[in-house]
Amino acid sequence: MLIRLRLFLLLLAGGLGLRAQAQTVTDSLRTARVRAAVWRVAIPSVAIGVGVLAHKPTFNETLCKAKQNIQEETQEVFRGFDSHGIDDYSRHAPLALAYGLMATGHRGERTPLGFTLIYLVAHELDGAVVSNLKRITAEPRPCNAQDLSSFPSSHTSQAFLTATLLHEQYGRQYPWVSVSGYAVAAATGTMRVLGNKHWATDVLAGAAIGFLSAETVWHAYPALTKLLPERVAHKLLLVPTYSPAGGAGFALGFQP
Repeated sequence: MLIRLRLFLLLLAGGLGLRAQAQTVTDSLRTARVRAAVWRVAIPSVAIGVGVLAHKPTFNETLCKAKQNIQEETQEVFRGFDSHGIDDYSRHAPLALAYGLMATGHRGERTPLGFTLIYLVAHELDGAVVSNLKRITAEPRPCNAQDLSSFPSSHTSQAFLTATLLHEQYGRQYPWVSVSGYAVAAATGTMRVLGNKHWATDVLAGAAIGFLSAETVWHAYPALTKLLPERVAHKLLLVPTYSPAGGAGFALGFQP
């Protein structure tokens, strides 16, 4: 009887120890995730802050001067650079790749409908933030002092928005997809600077805004879908649309 009691106590102690160890591991993973989330918000926020501070010498003379020096040195090396409109299309390339993968049967983290809804909401959020910052800051473009819509770069924000959504949808399955998306986004921002259409700080802030817009909506999406009545959510349809001129797109419909 005494041996059985000792054995029971030993097993109980071992079980409690394993449970405590498992709880410690769980807490550590949770803490690591929280820290990662904080950094994912903090770093882009700092990038936006740098762009704002570099807006005028009265805000931060050092950053403003550095912005101008970078532009001058870039133009000395790449004067006359012309992207031939490639940056107008490259900002949408990661999104096109995402839909291409979905169309060929590659299953992502979200359904095609869910991904489209996330993109539409994130695009509106990004556009609202960028347009309001352009209006408030009235930053002259380096190529045209009369054009007060330089800060932040909307081309870059859209490129990083689509690259981030591509990463969230397929990056865990296909790491090369994330690398490709962000490489195209970075190239888009670079072309804006080389073409003298934006300051480097415009591109830096634009990338941060696009990233944050995508991440905010992507992670809020599960909670937002719960706000829809179940019977309504099941009747939403994503319909491809085409125009006689050859354009294509998507329309969100509701089936009664």
